Amino acid sequence: MIEVKQNNDEKHGSFEAFIDGRRAGMMTYTWAGEERFIIDHTEVEEAYNGKGVGKEMLLAAVDFARKNGKKIIPLCPFAKASFQKSEELQDVLVN
Repeated sequence: MIEVKQNNDEKHGSFEAFIDGRRAGMMTYTWAGEERFIIDHTEVEEAYNGKGVGKEMLLAAVDFARKNGKKIIPLCPFAKASFQKSEELQDVLVN
């Protein structure tokens, strides 16, 4: 099971994924004003590649955006490609 924890401050934040207590990946973001944040980097530890870690962190970011009325700007290649493939996630994108 993948557990995702969020760290957030006024300027930056991250979603960290853990499997069996070990860090499996991290997605970082930067606030762009009060209503938007930029996903700027996604990294998954090599041992956990292909296990859905990146997707779980992205879904946590989308859930956070939806619950808090925020929008996402996906600059990281992984996040950008994931949003392009998934219409059901696009409601949180900055137009």
